[in-house]
Amino acid sequence: MAEPAVSAFLRHLGQERRLSPRTVDAYRRDIADFIDWLDPGDAAPDWQSVTAQQIRGYSAARHRQGLTPKSLQRRLAALRALFRYLLREGRVLNNPADGIRAPKAQRKLPATLDADQLNRLLDIRDDDPLVLRDRAMLELLYSCGLRLSELVAVDIIDVDPRDAVLEVTGKGRKTRRVPVGSKALAAIADWRKVRGQLATADEPALFVSQRGSRLSARAVQQRIARLARQQGAPRHVHPHLLRHSFASHLLESSGDLRAVQELLGHADIGTTQIYTHLDFQHLAQVYDKAHPRARRKKDGR
Repeated sequence: MAEPAVSAFLRHLGQERRLSPRTVDAYRRDIADFIDWLDPGDAAPDWQSVTAQQIRGYSAARHRQGLTPKSLQRRLAALRALFRYLLREGRVLNNPADGIRAPKAQRKLPATLDADQLNRLLDIRDDDPLVLRDRAMLELLYSCGLRLSELVAVDIIDVDPRDAVLEVTGKGRKTRRVPVGSKALAAIADWRKVRGQLATADEPALFVSQRGSRLSARAVQQRIARLARQQGAPRHVHPHLLRHSFASHLLESSGDLRAVQELLGHADIGTTQIYTHLDFQHLAQVYDKAHPRARRKKDGR
């Protein structure tokens, strides 16, 4: 790009801010796209005359053409950074890109297993120590809605079978206490009976590998996926799928968003609110299947 102000900005990114050549090139492409939209026949725009209305128009035009909100966010960020640099250099008097945001990206609803699918997944009848361990992990993930990192961090002393409570250390080293269901407690008890066959004498972790040390997150993912395939699961099963299922089923039954937030360890209730959409999605499916008018409309009658 030959435009002098932009060339100086790109040198600033590479030499002063030490951004990678690939990142600098992404800035170049994003700014070039704006210049092309602004005036396809002019490679040297008057940056001082660019207005917030023009930047909004650019964002709206590219959105209509199919650019995703995420891509628009990146291009607007590039323009904001350019104008901050030009403002610092005294080449413009204000930053017209400030405060302009791309359309919100639609949040993808998390996948879940329904109660029947989970029952089939957890109906494991095998006394092999590794299978008993894997079953206990599955039960604990679903019973408590744990993150993968929280599961592998669980120590033996964290589970109190008398109080049926688990002490969890979550994000930001924040701790929370969550109830443990009877099925999970029974599965953990079965695993603890044989854990000594694998664990080293001084290993505090509840779940250990064949080498006797704490099980890694990657190993948990692989073992759960393998066991799920053996159980005939209808989809790929991973630890977060069980956390999503826990939250969705609990909210569907109780309707208590705050309680689900606390059990999941979410700092912001907005993160938990995605499960209200899942709950509504379930209700909509029931409506479509059961309501006479819905059926007629669907059948075209």
